[in-house]
Amino acid sequence: MILTISYHSFQLLQYTWIAVAIIVFLVLLKIAAPYGRHTSSKWGIAISNKIGWMIMESTVLVVLAIFIIPDIQFVSSVSWVMIALFCLHYFNRSFIFPFRIHTKGKKMPVLIVCSAIFFNFMNGFSLGYYFTHFANYTATWLTDFRFIAGIILFFSGLYINWKSDNILIHLRKPNETHYIIPAKWLFNYISCPNLFGELIEWLGFALLCWNLPALSFFIWTSANLIPRALAHHQWYKNKFTEYPANRFAVVPFVL
Repeated sequence: MILTISYHSFQLLQYTWIAVAIIVFLVLLKIAAPYGRHTSSKWGIAISNKIGWMIMESTVLVVLAIFIIPDIQFVSSVSWVMIALFCLHYFNRSFIFPFRIHTKGKKMPVLIVCSAIFFNFMNGFSLGYYFTHFANYTATWLTDFRFIAGIILFFSGLYINWKSDNILIHLRKPNETHYIIPAKWLFNYISCPNLFGELIEWLGFALLCWNLPALSFFIWTSANLIPRALAHHQWYKNKFTEYPANRFAVVPFVL
């Protein structure tokens, strides 16, 4: 056991973390986070974006393991299903996605890497501690409507996210760096179906887990991805005069 926290204190921490997410959301609506096309030298020291992705995304897997392994005997089989789903996403993000993107020579600010490490530390701790100390799922949860609906949403979002990433990756040849307007599949309706898929994925995860840390994670995901999608959408409109006027940013026909 690494530390002992009462459930009341744990809840208070989660509610505080959600409040921070709301503040971050409001800030990011005004200031685009320096990912990819929004990066500039004013954000300070930068490193290879491939290395940056690996470091910041793998952090959550390491922290999750740190908080689960000492109390692994308390993790139920149902909790293991949830943990496996979470790790499926982050294994791809940490060790597959960075090697697939065609972004040779592109940099990522260390500031972004550090902020993502902190974000993922909190997520890894919250989920890991919950599953080992407070979760009380029984096998019947696997047939609960919330779990079934959540698992459908999770894999639907995962599919949308991965397929959209694949389309974006293959827009350019390995040595090309210029931007191209995506024009396939859900890209005909929204600028960022990859982010739309991730939102659906974590909404499903929050539903199938039905716990406060998973809800907190979905709120944080929304706080990060919705402003990023809006910034990407505006960037496309500013850069390409021929950009389709009927496209939305991240949710078809809504936002």
